[in-house]
Amino acid sequence: MKRNLPVFAALAMSLISAACVPSLRASELDEKTIITLSGPLSVKGTILPAGQYVLKLQDSMYNRSAVSVFNMDETRLIATVLTIRAYRLRPAGKSVFSFYETAPGEPPALHMWFYPGDNAGLEFEAK
Repeated sequence: MKRNLPVFAALAMSLISAACVPSLRASELDEKTIITLSGPLSVKGTILPAGQYVLKLQDSMYNRSAVSVFNMDETRLIATVLTIRAYRLRPAGKSVFSFYETAPGEPPALHMWFYPGDNAGLEFEAK
């Protein structure tokens, strides 16, 4: 019995660590991205003033196109935006954003967001 104790201990540790793996990858599943704005930005009609914000996919296995915009400490939901999937040929190693052209004096409007390493991203409507 004493010989089997290390084997049981190793087995128990591997089961515990295997159970923790999904929680360690949570940011990849929800594609949590922190953005810092030096000026205002329009996200489908919601104007975000300069500051830091968190973009996350909503936690749903069936709807991977709803994006939640939170304040930096994620205590306040600012907007929930429905998007459509957009694709590109080559993924990049960092988040990539593109913007719609806007009239002079209006803040830029978020057009597309690609999470690092993904060739599938999200397209936001202009308004």
